[in-house]
Amino acid sequence: MPDATDADGLTVGQVSTRLGVTVRALHHWDDIGLARPSLRTTGGYRLYTAGDLERLHRVVVYRELGLGLDGIRAILDDSAADVPGALRAQRAQIAQRIDRLQQLGVGVDRMIAAHERGLLLTVEQQAAIFGPGWDPDSPARARQRYGDTTQWQQYAERSASRSPEEWQAVADAVADLDRALADAMDAGVTPGSPRANQLVERHRAVFTSYFPLTRQMQVCLGRRYEADPGFAAHYDGIRAGLATWFRQSIDANARAHDIDPDTATWQ
Repeated sequence: MPDATDADGLTVGQVSTRLGVTVRALHHWDDIGLARPSLRTTGGYRLYTAGDLERLHRVVVYRELGLGLDGIRAILDDSAADVPGALRAQRAQIAQRIDRLQQLGVGVDRMIAAHERGLLLTVEQQAAIFGPGWDPDSPARARQRYGDTTQWQQYAERSASRSPEEWQAVADAVADLDRALADAMDAGVTPGSPRANQLVERHRAVFTSYFPLTRQMQVCLGRRYEADPGFAAHYDGIRAGLATWFRQSIDANARAHDIDPDTATWQ
C-alpha cells in the first residue's frame, strides 16, 4: 500500500462522519477486503482516496437496501453480476418482511384490544357462543376489577389469538363440565371421592383456557362460587345446592394435596 502524507486522503474518522457509518464497520470492511483504504500515512494510519470513497458510498447504498456483504462484493467486483436480478431478489425479500411486519402489527393490535377488552368478539358472537343469558358487559367489569393482575394478562394473551370457533370449544368444555358436576351430585358422589376429585382436576384443566389455576387459587375460586350471588346463581341454577357441593369437593381435593382450604391464598 502506498505511503502518503497526513494531508492526503480522508481518515477513518472523517469517512465515518461523511458517510454516516461507524469506524468499526469501516475497519471490518477493510479486514474482509470489501472496501480498503488505498493509502496509509507514514505513521500507519488509514487514508481513503476519492476512489475509495466512491466504493464505500456504493457499499453503503447497497447495505441500506439490505444486501449482505457477500452480495455487495459480487455486485462491485463481478463485471458479469446480474445487478437487477440481485435487486429484484432483494425486493422480494423485503416484500415478505413487510407482509410479516403487517401481520405482526395486526397481532399487536389484537393483543392491545385483548388487554383492554378481554373478549375480541362482537356482542352477537358472544350471545351465540355463551348463550342469550350472557352479559356482554361482564368482560369490561372484569377488566376494571382484575386488569392489573397477572391472571388478566394471561387471559388477554390467550384471548388475543383465539378465534370464535376456539371460544365455542371453550364454552362447550365448560358446559360439559357443568353437566358432569350436576350428574355427579345427582348420583350422590361425595366430596373427596375419586370421582369428585377427578371432576375438580378436570375443572382446573378446563380453566387453563383462561389462565393457569393452582389448587390454592382453585380453593379461593370455589369459595367465591358459593358466596358470590352471580356465581352461586349459575351453579344452583343448574342444580340446587351445586355451588356448595362443588366448593366442598374443591376443598376436599385440596386437603388430599396437603393444602388447608381455610388458609389457602390466591397464589
